[in-house]
Amino acid sequence: MKVSSCIVGVLSLAFVASTGASVLAFPERPIRVVVGTGAGGVGDIMIRALGEQLSKSLGQPLVIENRTGGAFNIPAKACAEAKPDGYTICLLPGEPVTYNEYLFKNIGFDPRKDFKPITNIFFFTQALAANVSLGAKSVEQLVAYSKQKPGTLSYSAPGLSHAQYIEFLKKTNGADLVRVPFKGGGDAVTGLLSNTTPIVFLGLGNVMSYIEAGTVVPFAVDSEKRSPLIPDVQTLRELGYKGDITRSYMGLFAPAGTPDDIIKKIHKSVVTILRDPQFVKQHVKRAIEFVGNTPEEFATFIQADREAAERVVDAAGMRAK
Repeated sequence: MKVSSCIVGVLSLAFVASTGASVLAFPERPIRVVVGTGAGGVGDIMIRALGEQLSKSLGQPLVIENRTGGAFNIPAKACAEAKPDGYTICLLPGEPVTYNEYLFKNIGFDPRKDFKPITNIFFFTQALAANVSLGAKSVEQLVAYSKQKPGTLSYSAPGLSHAQYIEFLKKTNGADLVRVPFKGGGDAVTGLLSNTTPIVFLGLGNVMSYIEAGTVVPFAVDSEKRSPLIPDVQTLRELGYKGDITRSYMGLFAPAGTPDDIIKKIHKSVVTILRDPQFVKQHVKRAIEFVGNTPEEFATFIQADREAAERVVDAAGMRAK
């Protein structure tokens, strides 16, 4: 028994030593990044820009793998099933981590156990806006105009909590608006500009050029603070809205079981880039809000966001049965 215990002890020390050496040497080969959005989207553009800097910091290239479909469940499942060795990290939006367990019966992974948060890279600032032809310059004027045109005005709001804000306007102020679903931001912008769906609650980056051109009018943003791109436009909180606002974001995750030391190393490199004023300046026009919180802070945020998502889903009557 003593000999056996000695052997176990030696093997344990050898394992710890080899693991420590492996972590110190990390990374020794390219890192795969599963990205939950298609090529050319803001998330894809940002991870490529970030990856360019990150590869310099870590000394290895990042190989971007765009995975889409299944309401983001497909890329999330690929992340959850990847080997937890640090050589697969994932850029995912909030939906598969917070919303989808309530919206679908089976998503193919456990959002509470299958991921290790690294950091929230950024929030997308969403803007409530309308075609200038409506003549409205505020939320109050938009509500008044909708009452004058009952049953004729439609809106697009990809985010469920943003759609809930419009429903709030309908219930509390008598706004007469009909939600129209779109496949993506491009289709929603087309509807906005053609005036077939003249109202949107959409990513500010999607409509900023049209706001600057004067063809689209912004009424509110979903951020905690006003956007530096449209500083005269109020936030939903400033407008007195007290409902849940689950903001759109892109977070960096690793498969559960990835060593903490590797998580810390990746986190440190990523946050150093996100704190670089020049890097931030280059991308502020995309209407994104860089975060770069700690893994612990990100985990706390996700839990609170998950609870808010559950309330939003239940309020919308969309919980999977």
